Amino acid sequence: MIPDGVGFEAAAGLPLTGLTALRSLETLELTGDDTLLIHAASGGVGYLAAQLARELGATVIGTASPRNHKKLTAIGVTPVAYGEGLVERVREIAPDGVSAVADFVGEVREDTLALLAEGGRHVSIADPSVEEAGGHWVWVRPDGARLHMLLEKVAAGTLDVEIDRTFALADAAEAFEVSMAGTANGKLLIDATR
Repeated sequence: MIPDGVGFEAAAGLPLTGLTALRSLETLELTGDDTLLIHAASGGVGYLAAQLARELGATVIGTASPRNHKKLTAIGVTPVAYGEGLVERVREIAPDGVSAVADFVGEVREDTLALLAEGGRHVSIADPSVEEAGGHWVWVRPDGARLHMLLEKVAAGTLDVEIDRTFALADAAEAFEVSMAGTANGKLLIDATR
C-alpha cells in the first residue's frame, strides 16, 4: 500500500532506482563516518543514493555535469565535474581519499581505485569488473518491505524522487529518444493509463 502523500509519479519512479540506491549503500555498510564518492550523483539512482547517504550523516561528493551542481548542493552534496582531472578535483576536497565509492555510470574503475583510501569499499551497478578489484557488483532484488520504507521517506518529505516528465504509452518511442539523448533531469515515466 502506498502511504498517503506519495503521488503516482513518485511511487512509479522509486522502485528500481530507490531499491538499487538502498542496496548499494547497504552493501557498502555506509555510516555517518564515511566520505562517499558517488559517480553520476545527479542521475536517477545516484540522486536517491546521495539523499539516503546524507540522511545517514555521511559526507558525500558527487560527480555530475556542471548544470546539475546546484541540484546536488541543495541536498548537501559537494559536486565535482566528471571527466579528465576528476581525481585531482576530488583530492582537493578529500586529500586522503574517500572511504566508499558508489559507481552508477560505469567506466570509472581506475578513478575509483585512485581515490579509494586504504580499507575503503566500492560498489558498481554498471561495471561487473569491479569484483576483480575487490569491490561488489550490485543487483537489485524485489523487496516490498524496503520499498515501503522508501515510500514512507517520500511521504515524510525526506526523500525526493525527481521526475523529468511522464509520457503516454503511445509516446514511448519519444521517451526512449529523450533517455538516449541524456537530456532528462530526473526519471522518465511511461503511464500506460494515458
